[in-house]
Amino acid sequence: MVQRPRVAAAPWDCAGDVRYAALGRMASGACRMVRVARALLAVAAGLVLGAPLMAQAPAPKPAKPEMTAEFCPGLVASGRLRVRPAALAADQARLTYIGHSTFLVESAKLVRIATDYNDYVKPPVTPDIATMNRAHSTHYTDRPDPAIKHVLRGWNEDGSPTGYDLTYQDVRIRSVATNIRDWSGGTTRHGNSIFIFEIGTLCIAHLGHLHHTLTQQQLDQMGRIDVVMVPVDGSFTLDQEGMAEVLQSIKAPLMIPMHYFSMHTLNRFLDRVRENYTVEHADTPSVVVSRATLPASPKVLVLPGR
Repeated sequence: MVQRPRVAAAPWDCAGDVRYAALGRMASGACRMVRVARALLAVAAGLVLGAPLMAQAPAPKPAKPEMTAEFCPGLVASGRLRVRPAALAADQARLTYIGHSTFLVESAKLVRIATDYNDYVKPPVTPDIATMNRAHSTHYTDRPDPAIKHVLRGWNEDGSPTGYDLTYQDVRIRSVATNIRDWSGGTTRHGNSIFIFEIGTLCIAHLGHLHHTLTQQQLDQMGRIDVVMVPVDGSFTLDQEGMAEVLQSIKAPLMIPMHYFSMHTLNRFLDRVRENYTVEHADTPSVVVSRATLPASPKVLVLPGR
């Protein structure tokens, strides 16, 4: 029988030990224990030998404070961002496109207005004021949040025009009545309201579910408009040719599309108005506006969303 030569192993060296097949798993387990023991001894030796050096080393810098949860959005699907928006100057307003025909309009005193408030598309905060129109259920609700201070329905049950004129803190809200088509193909008089929000030195109009071009009387009631939120679907509301005529009659420096159901519909409208207006696509659904920052020439600003 030929005797296998034994490989010499250095102290604490498992490499030589595991070459003996007879040790098997026991040898492997022993080696792991040896490695752990060797590591612990090395750490202890380093602490003893390095003590003089450590005494001379400068004190470590204090750790930076951890990021708070309020400023960390986490996973996109976990909820809305909770970053607090910047404060507004007295002459500014913030417009945030929530979707469909709903915008969140904010003033410097943090008065919050939700346009065409409904049960399906809602802002992330409870507004102080909610405006509504009744062409479809996606433009109003019969169950508004009771915490809303002022609920302004854009129609009266008796068919009379609304004629709102409400002042709340630093916001004034007026309304101009328009007609809508009913389900039988007829006309419901004063079934829609154009709401005008006067904030600082701005006049901001939301056309609601507009079904026809505007008369001179309605334009006079609206007055000067700086920003207009305009439905551009071209079917449920006024057709796109008619809506382009409305924009030309209002002459607002800034126009923001809403109430479109596909990019194809939106692009069809943008292609129609590019011959008269600059078209710009924003990166975020919010924009801060003031008289001083209005475009020098009329512009269509597309806020992301539908």
